Order: sequence, then structure tokens, then C-alpha cells
Amino acid sequence: MCSTPINLSSIKEKCQQKKYCESIELVELHLPSLPNLPPHYHTTNGLPPHLMNTLKTAFENASPNFSKILQTLNPDLVIYDYNQPWAADSASSVSIPAVQFLTFGAAVVSLAIHMSEDTEDKFPFPEIYLHEYEMLSLKEAVKEAPGNKYSFDEAIKLSRDIILVKTCRDFEGKYIDYLSNLVSKKIVPVGSLVQESIARDDHDEEIMQWLDKKEKCSTVFVSFGSEYFLSKEDIFAVARGLERSKVNFIWVIRFPQGERISIQDALPEGYLERVGERGMVIEGWAPQATILQHPSIGGFVSHCGWSSFMESMKFGVPIIAMPMHIDQPMNARIVEYIRMGVEAARDEDGKLQSEEIANTIRKVLVEESGEGCEEQS
Repeated sequence: MCSTPINLSSIKEKCQQKKYCESIELVELHLPSLPNLPPHYHTTNGLPPHLMNTLKTAFENASPNFSKILQTLNPDLVIYDYNQPWAADSASSVSIPAVQFLTFGAAVVSLAIHMSEDTEDKFPFPEIYLHEYEMLSLKEAVKEAPGNKYSFDEAIKLSRDIILVKTCRDFEGKYIDYLSNLVSKKIVPVGSLVQESIARDDHDEEIMQWLDKKEKCSTVFVSFGSEYFLSKEDIFAVARGLERSKVNFIWVIRFPQGERISIQDALPEGYLERVGERGMVIEGWAPQATILQHPSIGGFVSHCGWSSFMESMKFGVPIIAMPMHIDQPMNARIVEYIRMGVEAARDEDGKLQSEEIANTIRKVLVEESGEGCEEQS
């Protein structure tokens, strides 16, 4: 496993366990120094969004270091992810085959490739679509950094014969087949790769004790992932939606590195006092897999990142979808298409509406129209 020291630190303890230590070696890749990108920013976890392209550039500039690692280790195969297509070129230069591993769903990748082609043909799956404001946001998010020579299509072409995709045929079979035809490569679904629940600490015990007091399926878990951060306006909309829904909630709020503020300052004035024991707000991190398996959880207010989508599928928790950017809107369409949840409607400019959030939460947790989602989950 080759990555930056800060990335490897997040899995180091697990890899030292007896069942892994003899088969997994951690190899540090040191990135060159760039302005505004100190070592603690050498990860997408908590990275301020405006530095994403800077991080990609730093990784690309580290290719000589990676080539030296390859010459030393001489592996049989290199598996590279979405952010590291340059690794395939490094591998090719020393005659090592490279295969891409995509952590997006097959439907999303198919639509992205279809959109990049100069064709008037419609995408063959009408259930997967983008609103105009989502299309604009997607184009801005995937805009390549100046000097970046690896487009999305180019990264896929570099993959030798097959592409590994974090998905399952159970619900993406037709998208997998379509993607295979699009790129003329075999698509290998590797499953959901949902992490196991980790051992609890005192912080986790406090959360579990709070959940233990709630009735079955009476509570929503609210989290928008580790790589997206709500604006002040969005935080207020979500907060008011949760308050108006009248259901119990446990909400994880994250801030970009270097921009942390107190929970009290982030929320509307007097909010925590008004919701009282009905709500728990946590800053930073919570044991998501453990929480989703708790019997009091009846819904997941989610940005629809692919990993969160997979966890909901595994643990049978209906989704209240609030997609934010990149692949998330398309994932939210899949959620509704397979009846795993309901998307909270936005206004025509794409802004969250607190009343819609409240109504959608109640629809999934309280009203009869949510029973289908629960049964499907």
C-alpha cells in the first residue's frame, strides 16, 4: 500500500493486526513541497476544496519518487485510483501492468464518459440525470488544473484490459455492462467494501448510550462525509429541517482543516437548547458503521457519497438524500430508482429548503409512504 504518510497513518494500526501484518506492507510516498500544501494536507480527508487540484499536482510531481519505489519493489501489478492516473505511466515505464480502481459507481462513470463524448445520442438510462445547476457544479468540480495532462477518459485508457469498480451487479448490472461496452474493457465489480465496525472508545460509548434511549427506527443519522463541507447557509437549512421534522437525530458536522469553529457558533442561536435530548450534534468524527447498525436508526440523511450509499445498502437503512456535488446527485437518483430512499427537493437554484428537508425525513421515518423504502432496504 503506497501513499502519503498521513494517508497511511489512518490504516497503520489495522495493518499491524496479526491477520494483515504479514501480507500488507505500507510504503510512504513523499510529495514535493508546494505553496499552501503542508504535509497534513497530503490527503483528501478534510482538505479545503480549493486545494484539491493543488494536491493532484503534488501527487503528479511525485511520480519520480514513485518510479524509484517501483524499481525497488518490482511488483507484479499496480492498482491506481481516480486521483493517481500518473501512476499507470510510471508503471508502464518499467514494464509493470497497471489497473485502475474506481470508487465511483458504474452508472456515474458511464454518464461522465457519455457527457465527454461529442455525441447527440441520449444517455440510455433516463433514471440517471442531472439538473442544470448540478451540471454546472459538476463541470466546475472536474475542471482540470492547469498543466494536468490526465483527463478522466485518459486515466481509464491507461488501465490494462480491466477496470476494478467498487460496486455490485445486484443493483448496477446494466450499468456495468454498458460501461464495459463504452470503454472496451472488462469491468470487475469488487463489492461494497464496507468497513467493519471498529472497537468503541469512551466517545463512542456516549453515543451508543444516547441511542439506546431512543425507540426503534425513531432516529436519523446525519452526515455529509469527510470530503464535503456544508456552507453556513446549508448548515442552517439542515438544522431547521431537523428541528421542524420533530424526529430524533444524531448529526456529525465537519469543518475543513484550519477552519474549525465551535458547534454553537456554527448552528442557529439557541439551537441546541431548543432541540434538547431529541438531538445530538458531534464535531468531526463518529463511528458511522456502528451507528447505522443501531436499532434506533430509521434513516440516514446523507450526501450520497458512494461509500455512504454502500453502507446504507449493507445495513438496510433508508436514505434521505441531499447530494452536494460530483457523483452524489447521480447516486441520489439511483437511491430513488431502486427505492432505497427519497431525495429532499431543492429550489430551482439548487438551494436546500428546510421545510422540504423536514417533510422528507418525516416521509421516510413517520409516514406510510416511507414504508416501501424501509421494506426495500
